[in-house]
Amino acid sequence: MLVSAEESFLRGSTGGAAMLLLPIIVISLVGFVAPVVNLLVFSFQKAEATGALLGGFTFDTWHDVITDPYYRELIANSVGASLLITVLDLVLSYPIALYLHRSSGLRRTILLVLVISPLLLSAVVRTYGWIAILADNGLIDQLLAKLGIINPYRMVFNMLGVVIGLTEILMPYMILALLAGFGRLDLRAEEAAATLGARPFVVFRRVTLPLSLPGILLGSLLCFVLAISSFITPKLLGGGRIFLLATEIYDQAIVTLNWPVAATLSGLILAIFGVALVAYTRLLARLV
Repeated sequence: MLVSAEESFLRGSTGGAAMLLLPIIVISLVGFVAPVVNLLVFSFQKAEATGALLGGFTFDTWHDVITDPYYRELIANSVGASLLITVLDLVLSYPIALYLHRSSGLRRTILLVLVISPLLLSAVVRTYGWIAILADNGLIDQLLAKLGIINPYRMVFNMLGVVIGLTEILMPYMILALLAGFGRLDLRAEEAAATLGARPFVVFRRVTLPLSLPGILLGSLLCFVLAISSFITPKLLGGGRIFLLATEIYDQAIVTLNWPVAATLSGLILAIFGVALVAYTRLLARLV
């Protein structure tokens, strides 16, 4: 049977694409899929007090974690704090990203450098910086004292400090994600609405905001995932008093050597990631 030139080209393109994708597929399987599967296998095993895995297959750990009020509260606190941080990042970052999107030339370059520059520092360094700023008799307390104001709130080693620190640390990611999703924004559409008599707020609500929704969804997904999986900042700014999923996984795996529980909590985080990704995909599909 003779094969047309078009079919030969399509088959060749498919084979070439498969060869180009092969390295990343192998790397993903070896570096991500296999470790995750191995970790999930741990969640269906039992462990001794010494941390030694006994093997076998059991749902006991999953049942104990899901039915335990402590872990249910832990999950609720982690999701709630991550959503709050995501909303704060969105509110604070949206004006900056919108201004960056409309800027050009040297001004845009300088602003982009300022936005990206915090990412050049380790999250550990930035977290210790926030401890110095938020601590009792820290920078904020000293500034308020000079103004004759006594700060009645403790802003470190509690949830407030964790939220403040993570909000600032994740802001660059939100700004960059918003910029990447602002491709549908068109200044001409805003000018047309203004020409037809729409006030600035109406232009923003009816034109700018709907066109920027893809960027909002992308930035929200990224910040939520990074917030709920963050470990260093909650551990340091929380002072060991704030328990979230990531910190609990560390304690179970390293301190108590209970790998099945740590693996189960890791599986729950992956499930939360999956729910967030499905929600993002469905919402984005409605905008297309």
